[in-house]
Amino acid sequence: MKIRLIVSAFVLTAFVQGCKTPKVEVVKQAKTQYDTTIAFGSCNKQNIENKLWVEVVKHKPDLWIWGGDNVYADTDNMKKLEADYNKLLANEDYKRLRETTKITGTWDDHDYGLNDGGVEFEAKKGSQQLFLDFLKVPKDSERRYRKGVYSSQIVKALNGSVKVIVLDTRYFRTALTDDKKNKNRYEPGVYGEGTILGEKQWQWLEAELNGSDADFNIIVSSIQVLSAEHGFEKWSNFPHEVDKLKSLIKKSNAKGVMVLSGDRHISEFSKTKIEGVSFPLVDFTSSGLTHVYNGFTSESNKYRVLEVVPELSFGVLKFNFEAKTVLMEMRGVGNILQQKLLQTY
Repeated sequence: MKIRLIVSAFVLTAFVQGCKTPKVEVVKQAKTQYDTTIAFGSCNKQNIENKLWVEVVKHKPDLWIWGGDNVYADTDNMKKLEADYNKLLANEDYKRLRETTKITGTWDDHDYGLNDGGVEFEAKKGSQQLFLDFLKVPKDSERRYRKGVYSSQIVKALNGSVKVIVLDTRYFRTALTDDKKNKNRYEPGVYGEGTILGEKQWQWLEAELNGSDADFNIIVSSIQVLSAEHGFEKWSNFPHEVDKLKSLIKKSNAKGVMVLSGDRHISEFSKTKIEGVSFPLVDFTSSGLTHVYNGFTSESNKYRVLEVVPELSFGVLKFNFEAKTVLMEMRGVGNILQQKLLQTY
């Protein structure tokens, strides 16, 4: 009897278990720490080996942003400029990046065509079309008929988005003020006189920020926005334009605004507080991709955090939408981590 009871209990248990819905083990895909990755860089001489493309590709960025001086042409000869772009496009390592990553960006003076050039450059219309050809912008795009190369796009992830607002600091920029007192190249002009962006681009930028519901907003400027004490090109050569940008960021209530810049042949982080804005404004400068300021010793920048990196470098931004953080990295040859800044928004 005892044996029968044990057997019956076993059979009953087996029967009951057999009637249950089978338990299916759900293996969730491990969530990565970052939702979106964007890489950027500037100052790329097409006749010099670029050792960084292979490293950029390793990060599998969702977007690559050109920060300007994408080729060094310095010419009003459009055939030469086109040949310089074609040489870069033929680079096998850059081809691999183009095959796997969306690409956008702006120009600076050397690919614009005139060193430190602005509104006065007579070949700018032709140069603009070649720049858009380089970025593979469709022939029927509105960008083909608008003066200047400014543009915007949104990088979407499952749980958030990043808006990339690319500025043109060349096409409309008025004359710089030569520094006749010191050894610097330029000095700030009279407050309220001159412009970097021009009226129409300012109106466009205001609309882009005011209408943004993105979790983060990147403003791409070929020249530095915050660093103000050196004598080269910078936003503070037009100090009222810096104030106007800060005011616009505040009034727009756009989330997570940051600046990416190039030009300087050094890389650094600059950061400041805008009154009435809950997060600091970071200007992440990454320069250059093929050559750097080898003779760099020191340079004042009251907004700098961490150190200047005068080495071949590109920038990587890793976004975490849930934590509202951006990990900003400077990466060099061999993918070495040169410096990083974790910013919470």
